[in-house]
Amino acid sequence: MKHTEQIYLTPMPVRIWHWLNALGIVTLCVTALQIRFPDYVNVFGTYKAAIRLHNTAGVVVSISYALWLIYYMFVTRTLVKLYVPTLDDIKYGLFRQAFFYFFYYFLGRPNPHHSTPDSKFNPMQKAAYLMIMLVLLPLVVLTGFFLMYIAPLREIFVLVGGIKTLVSAHYLIACCFCAFLFVHIYLATLGHTPFAHFKPMWVGWEEEEVEDGTQEPAHGAGPVLPIHSVGHTAETAETASTGGIHVS
Repeated sequence: MKHTEQIYLTPMPVRIWHWLNALGIVTLCVTALQIRFPDYVNVFGTYKAAIRLHNTAGVVVSISYALWLIYYMFVTRTLVKLYVPTLDDIKYGLFRQAFFYFFYYFLGRPNPHHSTPDSKFNPMQKAAYLMIMLVLLPLVVLTGFFLMYIAPLREIFVLVGGIKTLVSAHYLIACCFCAFLFVHIYLATLGHTPFAHFKPMWVGWEEEEVEDGTQEPAHGAGPVLPIHSVGHTAETAETASTGGIHVS
């Protein structure tokens, strides 16, 4: 028999960062469409208005990213643990998780990865977020910064192939972000219910289906509470989790 328990997975500061960052990236994508295709897309009025909003959103996302990086590198010191795949993830976990997403999920099989505060992401998520957060996002921030200051940095642009090369690189990386948004939203629906993975980013708690007789949480996994007791214990769990929960 299975029963549902709740794990406190996402603290409030991380939830706030996630939605602010999501809003910033969506704003960047929409304004970029108007900038790239002004004859077909007109959401924000004038072309200059779209550029100003795009630049403002870019600055906000850049500052948000810097805070995220500082937090996980120097405050929790869990950047490598949470975002870098282990050797076992690369050898076995990636294929196991891929089979689940593309085949086993549709047969009703359980997810091979069970999230805990110290191991929130499955191997495929680790690989994707590693590429997004530590490779593509720094590159799109850097190329966007250069495009905001074309005149004083013109000589640098010549070294990398000219302004067209820089614009093309910025645009292609942005397309990768747009594709990631759609994939990210779709994969988030593949929980035991369509909204099971969305709830932690709103309330902090994630529902976890476990077999009877396995109620004890894994070492370092933080508070695991029966679903019927969550309503009057959330504040206690928030307090108890501050000493050992590091999530994204």
